[in-house]
Amino acid sequence: MAPGRFPGGRMTSLGDVSGDQPASTASAAEVVLDGGDARCVLLLIRLARLVAGLEAGSVVRVITADPAAPLDLPAWCHLTGHLYLGPVPGRDRPTYALQVSGKARPVNPSAPWRPGS
Repeated sequence: MAPGRFPGGRMTSLGDVSGDQPASTASAAEVVLDGGDARCVLLLIRLARLVAGLEAGSVVRVITADPAAPLDLPAWCHLTGHLYLGPVPGRDRPTYALQVSGKARPVNPSAPWRPGS
């Protein structure tokens, strides 16, 4: 699969994902994390907690105004073993997607940008 592409080559709409809820489930395999203007540290802590409870193959769409997200999210996916799918086109707010791996590597819960034991 090419970076930034979803299985089937297109995205399905999740509807309005505004508000300050950390995550909302659209279906068993599609989840949205609205990070708002949270910066890397808080965003990755929320993301690590979220994906820990998801089934392998679930797609997470991360909405964030963090200007470092295009660098931090692929790096975090590389560290953890999750699949970075890339930016989601056609959204009002910057949105990125990743797919949860069934063989993810653990990270430090309080510092998810560091490998865990």
